[in-house]
Amino acid sequence: MSLAIVWFRRDLRLADNPALHAACAAHAQVLPAYIHAPDEEGSWSPGAASRWWLHHSLADLDASLRRHHAELHLRCGDSARLLAELVHATGAEAVYWNRLYEPAAIDRDTRIKQALREQGVSVHSFNGALWREPWQVATRTGDPYRVFTPFWRNLRDTIGEPRPLPVPQPLRGATAADGVALEALGLLPGIRWDAGLAQAWRPGERGAMELLEVFADDAVGDYAQARDVPSRHGTSRLSPHLHFGEISPHQVLATLRRLLDGRPGPRPDPEPFLRELGWREFAHHLLYHFPETHTSNFNPKFDGFPWAKADDALIGRWQRGRTGIPLVDAGMRELWHTGWMHNRVRMVVASFLTKNLRQHWRHGARWFWDTLVDADLANNTLGWQWVAGCGADAAPYFRIFNPYLQAARFDRDAAYIKRWIPELAALPAKVPHEAWKHPAALAACGYPTPMVEVAASRDMALAAWRRLPAG
Repeated sequence: MSLAIVWFRRDLRLADNPALHAACAAHAQVLPAYIHAPDEEGSWSPGAASRWWLHHSLADLDASLRRHHAELHLRCGDSARLLAELVHATGAEAVYWNRLYEPAAIDRDTRIKQALREQGVSVHSFNGALWREPWQVATRTGDPYRVFTPFWRNLRDTIGEPRPLPVPQPLRGATAADGVALEALGLLPGIRWDAGLAQAWRPGERGAMELLEVFADDAVGDYAQARDVPSRHGTSRLSPHLHFGEISPHQVLATLRRLLDGRPGPRPDPEPFLRELGWREFAHHLLYHFPETHTSNFNPKFDGFPWAKADDALIGRWQRGRTGIPLVDAGMRELWHTGWMHNRVRMVVASFLTKNLRQHWRHGARWFWDTLVDADLANNTLGWQWVAGCGADAAPYFRIFNPYLQAARFDRDAAYIKRWIPELAALPAKVPHEAWKHPAALAACGYPTPMVEVAASRDMALAAWRRLPAG
């Protein structure tokens, strides 16, 4: 009786899982296995919020497997060694997995694939995370894209009609000895600060599909406008589910088309939302082709940018939501409480750190990495470098978001600000929109006055940018 190991990583679902589907089709039994090996992520081992999500996602995956008469085998340690041990203990003929695209993961998986094949074990890897592999989308000259719009046109035209795979039936699960309990992985915080995360999220495959169905029913038709209003649920909030592979892009597209086609009346245009998923693909495309960019500037011109000296006090106030800039502080407090931040506000808080405080973008990227439930190396790198001005697809000018104007435009009644900064709840909207004009009102609420003057700090950032060499 042939047996295969299915090595789960960030593909924590049963439906549309190419590795699991292929293994079940080719073998009499499969052993679903997850190996916790954070040290193998290089300098980007999962942050605290990601570990919280991972714990609950693994629990959900195991529950799903048990409903199909299988179970998730957990190990903790060196992936190469533990896979080899599992092969020996079970007599597995093959190992299946879905590919990852971070530099450290590519190096590790390449070594493991070679070692297993040298031992006579068949190894099969699949694309379970993207519409198209990073090397499948290229310019006419065969080069990787550096600008999003032509990348998206190419990708959109080659996605085709998605046909997500069903849950394998039957799913004949094998078992193995010496597994560990989920709690032994130590993913949950010792001091339980995670109540806000538990209130905001339902990790797992079912939670992902429920969220997609709510989005299709309620928000997709108004997405182009509503996505910029942080007080509304105008976005899909699928990013953590996509990162952990609880839902695939093919499932998102196919389900969205099915639900929209079945609605009475005019069919909403999903293009603005699908374009945002295209940015996720673009981020992976860039990280694959330019793997050094998770720590280095995509545009080497910015290697000479005169960042201010790292200031722990300034960075700390930004992290805690105590800058005195209401929209910035609301975003940072939302992040701390829920592990997530509205995308428009992410751009504002990142611009404030890198432009108005002139702190290096890597400080922000690290904080987001530790506090976001959707922390993803490709997306995090693209986003921070885009805002800082040193990344791909950056504007031909030095973009600086004015947090007051952004609040006045996208949070007109200050509903978002007042939700996350309750000390300002009783004040008129104009006070948080013009905080620098109302120091007495802010002081009376116990809220700090602005830590920098936005216009003056903007001028200093522009002066620093103008000193960069041309090119």
